Amino acid sequence: MNKVLIANRGEIACRVIASCQKLGLKSVAIYSDADANARHVAMADEALHVGPSSARESYLDWDKVLAAAQQAGADAIHPGYGFLAESAGFARAVIDQGITWIGPHPDSIDDMGDKERARELAIAAGVPVLPGSPRLTDNLDTALERAGAQTGFPLLVKASAGGGGIGMKRVDDPADLAAVAEATQSMALKAFGDGAIFLERFVANARHVEVQVFGFGDGTAVHLHERDCSIQRRYQKVIEESPAPGLSDSMRESMCTVAAQLCAHQNYAGAGTVEFVVDMDCLEFFFLEMNTRIQVEHPVTEMCTDVDLVAMQIDLARGQLQTLSQQAIEHRGHAIECRIYAENPDKMFMPSPGRLERFVLPEPSADVRIDRGVSEGDEITIFYDPMIAKLTVHADNRASAIATMRTALKSVVIEGVSHNVAFLLRCLEHSAFANGEVSTHFVQAHQADLLNG
Repeated sequence: MNKVLIANRGEIACRVIASCQKLGLKSVAIYSDADANARHVAMADEALHVGPSSARESYLDWDKVLAAAQQAGADAIHPGYGFLAESAGFARAVIDQGITWIGPHPDSIDDMGDKERARELAIAAGVPVLPGSPRLTDNLDTALERAGAQTGFPLLVKASAGGGGIGMKRVDDPADLAAVAEATQSMALKAFGDGAIFLERFVANARHVEVQVFGFGDGTAVHLHERDCSIQRRYQKVIEESPAPGLSDSMRESMCTVAAQLCAHQNYAGAGTVEFVVDMDCLEFFFLEMNTRIQVEHPVTEMCTDVDLVAMQIDLARGQLQTLSQQAIEHRGHAIECRIYAENPDKMFMPSPGRLERFVLPEPSADVRIDRGVSEGDEITIFYDPMIAKLTVHADNRASAIATMRTALKSVVIEGVSHNVAFLLRCLEHSAFANGEVSTHFVQAHQADLLNG
């Protein structure tokens, strides 16, 4: 492997380029019209234009991405996260072109992308799952009534092909189930090309905890400990931390163990994340899904383990990764990540496109990490996710990490677009957060304290 094309943009493209540089590999960026002057373009050794600003006509058009790889003479492709990262079809197309795919086997992507199949694999690997239904497609009326009764209310109607909170609706009243199911099915068909849905028990008092895993493709795998991702808005994470506060040692150990088991059970190769919901009323955890890619919040794990997950992905793909033992992975201290978005929290977190007139971040250090894909003067466009940067800090303990993050956030200066820095500070300064009393409903529960609107 000599030259890696990064099939992505923004901060994750910059992140992958940094690991390529560290490993002595050439990097190739791709860009749309909107990203012609983007930071990842400037960082890469080469950059190739792949289409108009619309993601569908550029970053999601795998024929154009593959053509760029061939033109550049790239012998490997790293997909990052989002876009084509969890497209088994794209992964197969890459492999068919004789290019190294830096990611899990396409079959693993297929398995975990299909919620019903993922559930079956989780059960087979000894991972606890929530009560739920099989895949529902046609003739919904009778099947829905039976599945709803078996699952129990409240429940979630979920698109089988969905992920990241997309294609998911809560139902409290059985009388509403049919209408919600029909709407979710229609949305899923348009968004994913697959109208299949399933039902899953809704956990009212929930924590969202995930485990970073890495598989070696030979039936062995390790975990790199857990992250709490409970602070969310609109089902999207905004603050992540490790270790997860308030978990018993036995739950933490069990969760990490079964996550590695799931990874090993399917001969998984590469980085992945096994996501769980923790029912705080009964103190049990259940499998949600597995993301077959590098995760947005991977810096949290990297700061606590001193492991470069992206470099591990690359080294595994080129056959130069030494298998790690579980005992070799040491977790130290506490890390917190905040996602800084160009959005208005007081207007339902609506994106705020515009020019970054001023953009000042704290100085990076051993304990303060910056991941960004934009610079002062850049345009935050309407075409992509409005994340400006990720700010991650590390300290000896949680209280010190919170204090370090508060100091770091207070040094951030952003002008030209609305942003969520004040909202993040209010979250960190809230007594419930300080006490580790977090849940997926934290923002809703403390809305009066966190939002002005």
